[in-house]
Amino acid sequence: MPSLTLYAAPMSSATPVVCALAELDIPCEIVMLDLAAGDQHRPDYLKLNPHAVVPTLVVDGTPLFESVAIMQWLGDRYGVERGLWPPAEAPERLTALSWTTWAYVSYGALIGVMNFAQSPGVDAKLHHPPLAAAARERLHAALDRLAAHLAERPYLLGSEYSLADLIVGCVVTYSIYCGVSLEGRGRLQEWLQRFYERESYRKAWGEAPKL
Repeated sequence: MPSLTLYAAPMSSATPVVCALAELDIPCEIVMLDLAAGDQHRPDYLKLNPHAVVPTLVVDGTPLFESVAIMQWLGDRYGVERGLWPPAEAPERLTALSWTTWAYVSYGALIGVMNFAQSPGVDAKLHHPPLAAAARERLHAALDRLAAHLAERPYLLGSEYSLADLIVGCVVTYSIYCGVSLEGRGRLQEWLQRFYERESYRKAWGEAPKL
């Protein structure tokens, strides 16, 4: 088994990776950085991740960054043998890659736009209420497409829970904390509630948001 070290920070983009590691139950050293103190800008860390963000997973000395890339790699390396990620030759592997990448690239980008246009963490002079409203509308449309997929199956890949549910579920959960509502989307709420009941979620995230 390779030596794994995860550089993370509490309640950050690293939290889904911490959740995945807990779900897979694999040994990994977790180094918590103090982002407020600027640990991510230390020269030794920048050698691992020049973008000065978390997470970074170091595998036998080689760094891997970007949350979705890390979790897809963990799925390939450890999830297949644990029944939590489809093997390379399975059609479900394509579904898993599609939805997990969608969550971070397409859905995640809309969260970023909405936050930039309204977040208290952004200079109020840059706020743009119409842009925030448009992003929220597109997020709701995206959730409707996810709900339509789940209408035919209890989990993203079929009848069994997988890391795909964890990855997408974490991004949707983040959007809830950012103010996206799941009201009227009972199928999505039921799917997320099953995720929140898993021990791995409680270890990484703590208390679940109210749906």
